[in-house]
Amino acid sequence: MVKFSRIAILLLIDICIVNFSYIMAYLFRFDFDVNSKVFDAWFYIYAGNIFPITLACIAAFWLLGLYTSMWRYAGTEELTKIVLAAATAQLMVIACVTFLGLYMPKGIYVISFLFMVFLLGAFRMSYRFVRGLRTPGSFNSFVLRIGRKDLIGEHVTKVMVIGAGEAGASMINEIKSHHEYGKKVVVAIDDDPIKKGHRICGVKVAGGKADIRLVARKYGVDEIIIAIPSANKKAIQSIMDECKRTRCKIKILPSLIDLINEKVSISKLRDVDIEDFLGRDPVHVNLREISSYIEGKIVMVTGGGGSIGSELCRQIGRFKPRRIIAVDIYENSVFELTNELKELHPKLELEIVIASIRDKTRMDEVFRKYKPHVIFHAAAHKHVPLMENNPKEAVLNNIMGTKNMLDLAEEHAVERFVMISTDKAVNPTNVMGATKRVGEMMLQEKSSHARTTFAAVRFGNVLGSNGSVIPIFRKQIEKGGPVTVTHPDITRYFMTIPEAVELVIQTGAMAEGGEIFILDMGEPVKILDLAENVIRLSGYVPYVDIDIALTGLRPGEKLYEELLLDEEGIEKTGHNKIYVGHPLPANPVLKEMLQETDGHAVIEEEIKRVSAMTEAEVKKWLQEIVPNYSPQQSSQQ
Repeated sequence: MVKFSRIAILLLIDICIVNFSYIMAYLFRFDFDVNSKVFDAWFYIYAGNIFPITLACIAAFWLLGLYTSMWRYAGTEELTKIVLAAATAQLMVIACVTFLGLYMPKGIYVISFLFMVFLLGAFRMSYRFVRGLRTPGSFNSFVLRIGRKDLIGEHVTKVMVIGAGEAGASMINEIKSHHEYGKKVVVAIDDDPIKKGHRICGVKVAGGKADIRLVARKYGVDEIIIAIPSANKKAIQSIMDECKRTRCKIKILPSLIDLINEKVSISKLRDVDIEDFLGRDPVHVNLREISSYIEGKIVMVTGGGGSIGSELCRQIGRFKPRRIIAVDIYENSVFELTNELKELHPKLELEIVIASIRDKTRMDEVFRKYKPHVIFHAAAHKHVPLMENNPKEAVLNNIMGTKNMLDLAEEHAVERFVMISTDKAVNPTNVMGATKRVGEMMLQEKSSHARTTFAAVRFGNVLGSNGSVIPIFRKQIEKGGPVTVTHPDITRYFMTIPEAVELVIQTGAMAEGGEIFILDMGEPVKILDLAENVIRLSGYVPYVDIDIALTGLRPGEKLYEELLLDEEGIEKTGHNKIYVGHPLPANPVLKEMLQETDGHAVIEEEIKRVSAMTEAEVKKWLQEIVPNYSPQQSSQQ
């Protein structure tokens, strides 16, 4: 009912505008000489046909959509519609008058067109102006309140918009049009020097990126909105480095690709997450290559309930495998994964196997039953401090378990085998890294004579994985702090779990046998900076609300991680985020241990002896196999 009432009012007003425009056109055309016979003769043509002329104009307005536009959001597009509608109206009137065998002076059409454009536009834009009078913080309401107390009050959030482009303008207009959000844009920022000092949608552009902190303080900004969807990750990171020096809440528009075909609005804003501080553009994979080796295949994922393993299962499900076999020793994690995958991929055939990779007999049963074509080996003990205190367990799981998987993959003619490794395997200073390096060496040795395509993927820390620093920091913040960092200069490489897993799956398509792929992790991140950012994103001020305590390096911990051994070299692959290291000849000690006697490899007997060794003896044994393993190095750094 309200809608039809609004249209009826618009129609009535437009009828008045049309006739007023023609009357004024006649007056201007004949110099306001209304008493002359010439005026009467020509005016009679209009007056005698006022109904068809008015109907023709209203019909043109209807056809051009003047009664379907939302004039509270009127802009250049609506003004263009008005011009086209007025022009179409004149053409329809000319056609109507000609059809009736009549004629009006050409000047009447031109002058009435100008009057129509002006009056139609003025009336419709005045609607927006009147609404602006009721919008807190608008320039219109400010004009009406000169000399009076500002009615905005203390509950309005003062906003700075970074980006004075189209997205920034849309965001400012959106906030102005919706006072229910309780926000007021007080200032804008843009690095374009031409825009500095000018206004965008009534908001002053007060400076560039370098001025963010100063401008935020000057205008009392509570919230910063980054409205540059076309900017790359490095540019966004640079802006956020400035924003985090303020105490403002930070929100960001999604990237341009996420906004395609969608209007820029407050609903599209999201909170800044820790991933935004990594400064890396999103990973893209070759879907055709991946599908070629996964689609229709049986894929096994060991450690399927872990952070990497579960994400592997989620993403592999996208590529239409015949079946996924998720193997894990812990039932709770894979139980949760089962429910999630049923929702994500209802048609996916999923089998959960509770088993340990240490138990070769049990794993052989699994291989014989499911006959996997592709294996992603993610099962491992990965926590550095825990493995320093439990080196025997690391050897059993990361070496013996991996050897079992390698042997069974060869025996059962698995097509591809991809092992998840770590940057800690490079010049290792801890047990976990040394055992993972042994796993890499065994894989490369196996690849030299097996039909199965074996490859390893080496990368650093993943954000949000079980036991990683981000969840630990957040738990410490929930308890009121302090957040603990081992050393002020310690750095680590980071990736998000989904992008790491996408690249792992991509390497499976690129593998030819024996490669160690290295993922481009971007620039290393200082853990101290990471801790400060997590505190800020939680709504606190570092060292004021939440303290940061330095605890000293833990056993086996490096100040920095490496991704490549010097002798491995590095080559680019077809993917700009994936590199490959040259395969190295097996260590003679390990090669001898891998020789079989009486149907068993020597290393299997060696690992049985490990259970009787002391922790120091286990580390010494690892040094024999991995000469560049330096357990004492952690205490030196």
